[in-house]
Amino acid sequence: MPTVFSKLLVGGSPRADTMISQLRLLLQKILQIYMNNRTVLGRAIWITAMIALYGRRKGSSPSDDSGRRRKGRRDAAGGSKMRAEVDQVFFERLRKLLKIVIPGYKSKEFWLLVIHSAFLVFRTVLSVYVASLDGRMVSALVRGSAKDFLKGIFWWMMVAIPATYTNSMLTFMQNKLAIQFRSRLTNHIHDKYLSDMTFYTVGNLDDRIKNADQCITVDAMKFCNSLAELYSNLAKPILDTFIYNYQLSKNVGGEGLFGLSLAVHFSSVLLRALTPPFGKMVAEEQKLEGEFRFTHSRLIENAEEIALYSGHSTEKYILDRSYFALIKHINRIFRLRIFHGMLEDFIIKYLWGALGLILCAVPVFFNVPGIAKGNDLGKRTEGFVTNRRLLLSSSDAFGRIMYSYKEVTELAGFTARVSELLDVFDDVKVGRYEKQLVSSASTEENAKVLSGRGQVFEGDDIEFNNVPIVSPNGDVLLKSLTFYVKPGMHLLIVGPNGCGKSSLFRILGGLWPVYGGTVRKPKSSEIFYIPQRPYLSLGTLRDQIIYPHTIEDMKKRNITDDDLHKILEVVQFGTFVEREGGWDKEREWKDALAGGDKQRIAMARLFYHKPRYAILDECTSSVSMEIEKIMYTHATELGISLLTVSHRSSLWKYHNYILQYDGQGGYVFTKLDAERRLALQEEKEMLEQRMVEVPKLKSRLNDLKAMLSDIQAAPHSASTTPHHTTGDIAPFSLS
Repeated sequence: MPTVFSKLLVGGSPRADTMISQLRLLLQKILQIYMNNRTVLGRAIWITAMIALYGRRKGSSPSDDSGRRRKGRRDAAGGSKMRAEVDQVFFERLRKLLKIVIPGYKSKEFWLLVIHSAFLVFRTVLSVYVASLDGRMVSALVRGSAKDFLKGIFWWMMVAIPATYTNSMLTFMQNKLAIQFRSRLTNHIHDKYLSDMTFYTVGNLDDRIKNADQCITVDAMKFCNSLAELYSNLAKPILDTFIYNYQLSKNVGGEGLFGLSLAVHFSSVLLRALTPPFGKMVAEEQKLEGEFRFTHSRLIENAEEIALYSGHSTEKYILDRSYFALIKHINRIFRLRIFHGMLEDFIIKYLWGALGLILCAVPVFFNVPGIAKGNDLGKRTEGFVTNRRLLLSSSDAFGRIMYSYKEVTELAGFTARVSELLDVFDDVKVGRYEKQLVSSASTEENAKVLSGRGQVFEGDDIEFNNVPIVSPNGDVLLKSLTFYVKPGMHLLIVGPNGCGKSSLFRILGGLWPVYGGTVRKPKSSEIFYIPQRPYLSLGTLRDQIIYPHTIEDMKKRNITDDDLHKILEVVQFGTFVEREGGWDKEREWKDALAGGDKQRIAMARLFYHKPRYAILDECTSSVSMEIEKIMYTHATELGISLLTVSHRSSLWKYHNYILQYDGQGGYVFTKLDAERRLALQEEKEMLEQRMVEVPKLKSRLNDLKAMLSDIQAAPHSASTTPHHTTGDIAPFSLS
């Protein structure tokens, strides 16, 4: 029976003494029953607690969980605001990402995690030993034992060596894990992003990801760092809590520890209920960061046009608006963290600290069965200091678990961003796009076109059979297109701007989806595309000619630098290599070369690859007629079938078929007689020139008619008016 509790029950009045006596007898009976069945009741209490914890975790029905999962997928697909909460959806996303960053037990990441865990366990063991050593040293001070105190100091310094090494290794392992996680995740994202035209379709055919670069570079890095930190900040406190609480239960009894755990549990539920949705806020912050970065990248990309329009003031307004939206959101997070931090500190530091002091006082003021109370002051001091140290460590560990909930919510935000990116990659890969369509898509006829899907086959030639030409925003440029190009054919494509000429090539290249009909085309390596403004990559001069091949691919084809030089000589660009400093010269080639030089590089690139088909989109607009003739003649000699978009009549003679758009949704596909067409074109131009002169000729004719009428009226007026002349004058006549 507790001694202090008995003193508290000592009475005052006789009636009160009687009531207290009866209460004391009742408590004695209850305590006696409890002491006789302490083991069984203790196990029942802990089993009940575990069942309650499990039931609380499974508090939602399977149907509710499936509903949340469906909602999470809809949110990730862009149907509503992105979900970033610590719930079943978050754990499903995290599980998928963990399979990526830790692919198996044989992976380097798994064994780094094992080593990291071993250091975490070792540090906890050291902490328990230090708590016991701290108690012995304070006990030696109270007892005045210099020998025991110096012995404690010696072991204190000895334990410092493995302790400091362990702490340093934990930091190193955490950073190493973060790097390995990021490497795995980045490689996985790059594999998806740079395959099957995903990098193009995400930005042009889908509206869900506006800033893929932000997600790949920043969000993926923050997710990996947060994941590595969370494991260290969560695994160690959980381990510490179990070990410290086990040791405390041996020192102060399981009943007091259970009561303390109950109070901590309820206060933690309250703290969680009052915690703002930091995960969603972090996800929104990253989204605003990406939009701000994207706005800057647009400014750099369109700097010339903006400068010519003097649009710096407007662009500054756009940038400021994007930045202040970000800052406004961040300030809101900071304000919420003020009050949340106050609540955390009050519950974790002060409330739990007071409860812990009460728990440490149990062996001092009460007789706990199975625990020696100890009448010696040094022993009591040692027990109190040890328990106090264990309690502080346990409280700190549980506090870090509670603090880590905020980190978990932030991890949920990064997880949502990365998962959304990967989900969009998977969707566009199988042809599921979400994009805001133009108003014409709402018409019944166009909606029917957009709802369909065509088929794409691989073959030796190119053939479109009843294929609609539809832009990514849903604008139907051509309802049905049928034509073919076989090896040896050269097709010229003409028509007004915006009628779908370049769109045809995007469908042929697999960039745009096929909404109907059938498309047969060769594999992508047999079709080569040269735009009006050729792309020049980072790298050497040699890399510009062989792109997208590498030097290893070039050697596999048994092509040397001399062969490349001969190709440049074909387009009269042989001195370019020596002028620039050799094949291994590296520059920012898109800025170093003029438009005509870039087009010559593109021609050389075509001759290097020698594909079966070449798509030429105004690719000779900046070179002379002589170079244009060389380019087309040599391409034909190499057996390349040409598909050309151009308005230049000088190219007609290099083609034998024509696909002509009328700009009104119609087209003509037929053979091209270049000589006859040129003759007709010359006649048309001559007639048009004469038609220009018609208004002038009509005006001159009217002037002559007016002059003639004036002259014809002159003799009549002269016959009625006397004239005095000095000689014979012949009358004026108009012949």
